[in-house]
Amino acid sequence: MAGKFARSWALMKASAGVLRSDKSLLLFPLLSGLCSIVVAASFLVPVMLALVGHHGGDLDGRRFAPGYYVMLFAFYLAQYFVIVFFNTALAGVALQRLRGEPAGLADGFALARSRLGSIFGYALIAATVGLFLRALQERLGLIGRFVVSLLGLAWTVATFLVVPVLASEGIGPVDAVKRSAELLKRTWGENLIGNAGLGAVFGLVFVLAALLAAVLVFGAVATQSIAVIAPVLVLVVIAFILLGLAQSTLQGTYAAALYRYAEAGEVGGGFDQALLESAFRPKR
Repeated sequence: MAGKFARSWALMKASAGVLRSDKSLLLFPLLSGLCSIVVAASFLVPVMLALVGHHGGDLDGRRFAPGYYVMLFAFYLAQYFVIVFFNTALAGVALQRLRGEPAGLADGFALARSRLGSIFGYALIAATVGLFLRALQERLGLIGRFVVSLLGLAWTVATFLVVPVLASEGIGPVDAVKRSAELLKRTWGENLIGNAGLGAVFGLVFVLAALLAAVLVFGAVATQSIAVIAPVLVLVVIAFILLGLAQSTLQGTYAAALYRYAEAGEVGGGFDQALLESAFRPKR
């Protein structure tokens, strides 16, 4: 466990090197999050109406009106499109920087716009898979839900490199999914631990940040002064937002580096190639 943590920490530091070279990369997940909130807000009312409309739904029996699934699919499609669009822009910039080429926000957005058709196609595939898994989960018992979670994990692993594939190769969405699965299986096998390790590192960081935030908020509340409480609350919120943006950006950069290594056998951008080889252990 200590070795996995050390490897994940080293990967995070390597990824942070790309982020340090251009902190504006944080804007990609920030804009993605803001657009996702707008999409969620725009779908909230119609989804609720479809759920409790005169065709109704049975929350206990998990039987919903067809309109509910139509709206849910549309919501998934819009959300996936937004997320994949901004992630493709981020991956494009990260790949250029890993190659030692200058790149910025404008370059990332220009690349994502040139891939709109493939991005929409993949969002359509992801939304279909997401709705299918959701429908199964709503109809199955505890064991069935566990199986569905495994299917979801398998899908996540298989599509781990879809975004950098879309950014780099400009192929269609179906071919991008196949390419992603091919690169992962051919190079590292099936035991994906690197991304989970990064998640564990940030999980620890978030826990420590939450403890520190609790101390600060408790101290501010103890003063019973709005002039102290308000700035502390704002500071805590901003800190957690920045942590979330950093995690998203680092994970996107990490995926781009993995793709570059799988596709070209090299990394660049300060990444340790031996470290990346150990991030995924081939199945024996």
